[in-house]
Amino acid sequence: MAFKHKHLLEIRSLTPSEINTILSTAESFLEISTREIKKVPTLRGKTIINLFFEPSTRTRGSFELAAKRLSADIVNFNQTASSLAKGESLKDTVLNLEAMKPDALVIRHYCAGAPYFISTFCQSHVINAGDGYHEHPTQALLDALTLKQEKKKIEDLKIVIVGDILHSRVARSNIFLLQKLGARIILVGPPAFLPTEFKNFGVEIDYSLDRAVEGADAIMMLRIQRERQKSNSFPSIREYRNLYSLTKNRYKKAKKNSIIMHPGPINRGVELSTDLADSAKSVILKQVENGIAVRMAVLYLLLGGKERETAD
Repeated sequence: MAFKHKHLLEIRSLTPSEINTILSTAESFLEISTREIKKVPTLRGKTIINLFFEPSTRTRGSFELAAKRLSADIVNFNQTASSLAKGESLKDTVLNLEAMKPDALVIRHYCAGAPYFISTFCQSHVINAGDGYHEHPTQALLDALTLKQEKKKIEDLKIVIVGDILHSRVARSNIFLLQKLGARIILVGPPAFLPTEFKNFGVEIDYSLDRAVEGADAIMMLRIQRERQKSNSFPSIREYRNLYSLTKNRYKKAKKNSIIMHPGPINRGVELSTDLADSAKSVILKQVENGIAVRMAVLYLLLGGKERETAD
């Protein structure tokens, strides 16, 4: 089916069919990254601006690589070297960038709703690369692609998401996407990070990691989002590690072929032990690899690339 959205602002508004369209398109792009010349002319002549107001390694880098592998031109916006440092508003900054006639803006912002706000007056396609602790749609999409590769399906999988759920846009996007595709979601974390209101999303809540991981098909670990907290929400890192770090002993309670996921960056020894992070059960680097294909798919579907062209 065709992808009819102008923007990608959130997972919540997508249908299962639209999600599967993005995933199947991403699968078709995976092969390009294995070529000696990693480029196709699909989006030649298109211009994309990376507009990041928060630090990023994986998301920003993979959007840049995705654009370049589709032969689009990409400009990386540097907030500290822009007129924002002189007091210019977000709206005026975007309007000035729009006057340069880009085709798409990839937005990461510390305020929830910033990409939606920009989409109300922006003529370019807007892609949400993470806004506050609202959503991070392309992260959830690449996580779903990784699950499909490893498990061959998502329906009926038991997926445990562990950590700072309250402040995590990754958790929210994954809750919406994985439930749309039929997975069973269990959220785990300290009560301060996991209010009971999350049950309204149709998920299960458990405050015991030892109990929740039993029979899990996949375990997704999240870091503590210190930059989004107004105060310390738990007594100590030591206590958090003792109760919610994924260790070898805890992992043994999951299914034998259970996979370990993490959106990064990892705080080794806090949410995840180093030996598990580097083990064959970890698909963390596979998630990073899949991020390029997913973001290629999103750019291709939104920017109306002509029928897939392939390099000779």
